[in-house]
Amino acid sequence: MKHRRWFPALFLCAAIGAVSASTLPHVSSGRLVRHNDVPAHGVPERTIDVWLPSTYDGKRQHDVLIMHDGDMLFDARLTWNNQEWQVDEVAGQLIDAGHVRPFIVVAVPNAGAARHAEYFPQQPFMSLTVDTQQALYDVQRDENVPLFAQPVYSDAYATYLVKDVLPYIEQHYAVNTAPSSRILAGSSMGGLISWYTLTRYPDSFGGAICMSTHWPGAMQPQHPAFDAFYTYLQAHLPTLKDKRLYFDYGDETIDAWYPPLQQRIDNLLQANDIPATQWTSRYFAGANHSEQAWAARLDVPLRWMFASAEASATR
Repeated sequence: MKHRRWFPALFLCAAIGAVSASTLPHVSSGRLVRHNDVPAHGVPERTIDVWLPSTYDGKRQHDVLIMHDGDMLFDARLTWNNQEWQVDEVAGQLIDAGHVRPFIVVAVPNAGAARHAEYFPQQPFMSLTVDTQQALYDVQRDENVPLFAQPVYSDAYATYLVKDVLPYIEQHYAVNTAPSSRILAGSSMGGLISWYTLTRYPDSFGGAICMSTHWPGAMQPQHPAFDAFYTYLQAHLPTLKDKRLYFDYGDETIDAWYPPLQQRIDNLLQANDIPATQWTSRYFAGANHSEQAWAARLDVPLRWMFASAEASATR
């Protein structure tokens, strides 16, 4: 028997993708460049948008922020729910004011119907019992529309970011190539794939921004997937001691599920002596699970992750 679930629209934010993948989003700060020829091995092909701040002149090297759900970042007119992260406005203001080191944003669109399969951490998924895995595959996010359009393949997605996207970006743009200069970022399922990719390729990235991380993994407040995430993360903490981890969460709509789970993750980091300077966990009372909520606090993780030398000296 199929396990049918009817999910709030807020959880589906970013799952459907942009209204028109052929229309270049409008940005009010910096400029956006679209690339249709980025290699894609093992994952569905897609266009990649690169946001360049006003400081980018092709000579000065910039850091790199890779953001998942890239079709939801810049232009609310083109998104399924008429919301956006306001990345160009927020990042542009911070960079122009000298509050953060200059960085470019690599906006990687999700895989549409396959988003859940692409973002669900694969090794924790494989550690679940066969029955639990099948129960997840049986869940429907809409009538006759499965939550997982295909088997989980997030390992291939993480490899795609490292083996295809990063080399392409470094070939076409003046960017810092040190791992510490490359950061991953996403929300909800994008939060999961951000920290997971960091554990799969700790030598390729310096940190992960995980906003409203969907710790249940499933469409209910408690699920065995969380214990699988917890166990996997615990085993991989030694590889993260020199990385930077940002977590945050609200307490409205689906974010109401996250406080007790995020607290367990925070306790895990503390118990394993992850340096306090290397991670932070922020609670935003009254914040819900939406692009508007993430846009309203996006400056917080960007300031924390990309703090300029001048900004750090004044703290």
